[in-house]
Amino acid sequence: MRIAALADLHFSPQSYDRIRDSMNRVRDEADLLILAGDLTNLGKPEEMESMLASLMRVRIPIVAVLGNHDFESGKQAELAKMMTDQGVKVLDGSGYERDGVGFAGTKGFIGGFGRGVLTAFGEPEVKALVQTAIDETLKLERALSMLRTEKRVVVTHYSPIAETVKGEPEQIYPYLGSGRLSEVIDRHQAILAVHGHAHHGSLEGKTTGGVPVYNVAIHLLMTRTPPLPYRLFDV
Repeated sequence: MRIAALADLHFSPQSYDRIRDSMNRVRDEADLLILAGDLTNLGKPEEMESMLASLMRVRIPIVAVLGNHDFESGKQAELAKMMTDQGVKVLDGSGYERDGVGFAGTKGFIGGFGRGVLTAFGEPEVKALVQTAIDETLKLERALSMLRTEKRVVVTHYSPIAETVKGEPEQIYPYLGSGRLSEVIDRHQAILAVHGHAHHGSLEGKTTGGVPVYNVAIHLLMTRTPPLPYRLFDV
C-alpha cells in the first residue's frame, strides 16, 4: 500500500489554494491519505465544512485524528461526526484495517520525554494532566490491540519521541508530545508512526525499539526540495 500523510492544515481556503494542485495529484500517488490532526485552525464547524468540501474532491480513502486546534471551540465531537458522515475514518482510541494494513490512532497529549516525563506527583491539577496523558496512551494501546493485521501504522497528533520535535525551542518539548506513546508503539511492533504538531521539528526519528517515526507537519514538509504538502510511504 502507498500511503500519503500530512498534518497541521489549519485549513483556510486561502492556505489550501497554495497546495491545491499538489493535493489533486495525491490520488495518483497514494492509495490512502492520513491526516494527523489540526485540520482546522479554531475547531469551528464552518472550517471543517470548508476543508471537507476541498478534500473530498481528492477522492481517496482518508484516515484521520484530531489535534489540539480542533478542540479549541469545544466542538470536537461535531467535527468528528462531520468527517465520519463524509466517509473519513476518524481514529480516537480505535483501529481501522484496509488491504492488510492496520491503522491505530488517537490524538495523544503533552507530558515530555525520557527522564523529563511529567509524573503524577503534587497538586491535583498536575495529577489530572498526567492522567490525561496516560488515558491517551491507553487509548492507543486499545486501538493497537484491536488490529489483527501484521502491518500496523500508528497515527497521533502529538509526538511519541523527542527526536522529531528537535528544532523547536527546547523549553516547549514537554508540550509537544509524550514518550509514553512510544512505549506502546514498541510493544505492539508497529511498522511506522506519523504525527504532526511540531511545525519546526525534525522530519524523522526512531523509538527506542527502532520503529520509524515521521513528523508530517505540513509546514515542515514544505521546506523540502521540492516542496510537497504530504509525505509518501510504501508499506
